[in-house]
Amino acid sequence: MTSTRELYFRLLRYFKPYRGLAVLSVVLMAAAGGVDALLVRLLKDLIDGFDSLASGEMPLWVMPVVLLGLGLLRMLTSYGYEYTSSWLSSRITHDVRAEMYERLLRLPVATYDRSSVGELLSRVTYDVNQIMEAGLQVITVIVKDGVLAISLLAILFYTDWQLAMFCALLAPGVAISMKVVGRRQRRLSLQTQDSMGMLARILDESLGGHRVVKVFNGQDYEAGRFARTNQQVRRLTVKRAATTAINSGLNLFMVAVTIALIVYFAGVRTQAGALTAGAFVSFMGAMLLLQQPVKSLTKINDQLHRGLAAAQTVFALIDQAAEPDLGTKPIEHARGEIDIRGLRFAYNDDKVPALQDIDLHIRAGETVAFVGQSGSGKTTLVNLIARFYSGYQGELLLDGVPIDDYRLRDYRRQLAMVGQDVVLFNDTVAANIAYADPAPDAARIRAAAEAAFASGFIDALPNGFEEVLGEEGARLSGGQRQRLAIARAIYRDAPVLILDEATSALDTESERMVQAALDNLMRDRTTLVIAHRLSTIEKADRIVVMYQGRIVESGTHAELLSKKGAYAAMHAVQFAEAAA
Repeated sequence: MTSTRELYFRLLRYFKPYRGLAVLSVVLMAAAGGVDALLVRLLKDLIDGFDSLASGEMPLWVMPVVLLGLGLLRMLTSYGYEYTSSWLSSRITHDVRAEMYERLLRLPVATYDRSSVGELLSRVTYDVNQIMEAGLQVITVIVKDGVLAISLLAILFYTDWQLAMFCALLAPGVAISMKVVGRRQRRLSLQTQDSMGMLARILDESLGGHRVVKVFNGQDYEAGRFARTNQQVRRLTVKRAATTAINSGLNLFMVAVTIALIVYFAGVRTQAGALTAGAFVSFMGAMLLLQQPVKSLTKINDQLHRGLAAAQTVFALIDQAAEPDLGTKPIEHARGEIDIRGLRFAYNDDKVPALQDIDLHIRAGETVAFVGQSGSGKTTLVNLIARFYSGYQGELLLDGVPIDDYRLRDYRRQLAMVGQDVVLFNDTVAANIAYADPAPDAARIRAAAEAAFASGFIDALPNGFEEVLGEEGARLSGGQRQRLAIARAIYRDAPVLILDEATSALDTESERMVQAALDNLMRDRTTLVIAHRLSTIEKADRIVVMYQGRIVESGTHAELLSKKGAYAAMHAVQFAEAAA
């Protein structure tokens, strides 16, 4: 666990670009606390100086003007620190959230394999807000209430130091309480963060997969999962509140005992003539007002540890290593020749490798299809070619150069991908086709749509290419969404194309149209096809059959059928299923 000191100073670094405004905010907070204490001190002058006021020795306007001036100063300082602190809080929240999102976009694929999207969303939204909400409260309490408490204590000692000594009784008890309770508060806050992440994950899964939930009547099951986690969040919240209440209540009881003693001895000293009426009222006013900053200061431990717990999860995400990019070699446009030599790869140090002893040469412009049972290594292989994973043994080369030697952004520009699960963004049709292009070309967008046989249904949309698709393009059919993905790949004009079961989820008519679009896309490109339907890859230049992470057969459709091996057996099964 990261120490409190390290987390605290790391948070402070985010204030550095705005240190001028931060200093101003702190000064205004301190001034507001000081004005509050000064108003209490004026009670003595008001009461003790009343005789002078009645006799005319003091002008009537003096005290009202002083009070009015202090009231105006209090208003200005209060507005100033609340505005500046809110601005700082929102600005730093913006900066931290932007840094987190920047990191999320660059995390390796393996991170997303281990974490759900819901948990990551919780970190970016809930945890960052927790940091700044708690942080703002802590700074306000430390500065404003701290200055107020110190000023009130100064008034107490200045008025009567003997009575003020009773205030010293508070310090040891508060310090011990904060130390004992602090660890429990931090632990409960961390558990609450984890539970909120789990809650977000359940929401993401159940709402994102609402069709599956409905079809399988999973409402009760999902409600049960949500209820258990929601109950855990509630229990942790209550435990944290109870811990804070015990700490605060104990400290307030100590304050009450001390005040009772002070009232008694103040009465004794007043009777002895050691205190004036004004001094007694001022002393008691300061003592009573001291309860509020002391109460706030006793609660600061919970607020601080809640913020630090959130900071720990946020910084843990920010500190995760980005995708490795040690390559220095630039590349503009590859020929598309791929060499794989002695490739071996295992996920998370699994004993059984996902790939082993893979040797393959793919010529530039060649179409190579990969087939095999689920888990045979097809997707793993193309994921390694796309540099989604690292840590493999052997060699992967593009145009004779190890792929890791290329700069990652340059290398990825050589690739285009069309998968079974099409990702469309809540943006216009044109923006989805020209995705990530800072200067999209309208003519190229239309040409890509026409090559993908998508321009017909696009023009039929109310706003044509400017139609906003909505989330995941839910209003489009499967075939239309697939053709938009193909248009995106055509617009990219990359020399290497990866097709991951791009037609497996389509009906026959849609598949026919999508396959025609794919034929346009594959022209003059090195194409790697992962296929389940063998009928879609019969025209491939080469078919590679994989089994348990190894290549067991390779050849054309006709050659493999004539061998009567694994491919022929797969083909016979699918042909029999189709005939049935």
